[in-house]
Amino acid sequence: MDPVAMALPWELIRPSLWAGMALWCLGLMWGFSPLHRQLQEGWERQLPFDPTGALASLLSLAPFLLGSLLVVALTELSLGKSWGVSCGLIACVGGGLYELGRRDSRRGSSEDEGS
Repeated sequence: MDPVAMALPWELIRPSLWAGMALWCLGLMWGFSPLHRQLQEGWERQLPFDPTGALASLLSLAPFLLGSLLVVALTELSLGKSWGVSCGLIACVGGGLYELGRRDSRRGSSEDEGS
């Protein structure tokens, strides 16, 4: 049996892979928060049996998890295995700052209209 094929499943349980995916998912979700909100509202309309919206919230994360898997795979292939988490942390900070700026500008424009 091929030793590379046997090592592949063990590569999938690396903590750095899952941490990088989680950080990238959070960064992408914050960076594309209007899209996330639209996806969540769409799932809430399609799932009438879920009154809390928990399932809709989990289903709206699926595109961001797939995107984070792709980004982490490309990052690890090009830069090395240690860079997935580092770049994910940078994406998280960048996405969070973008979301804060977007909310602040929206709040500032609504205060201007009220004056």
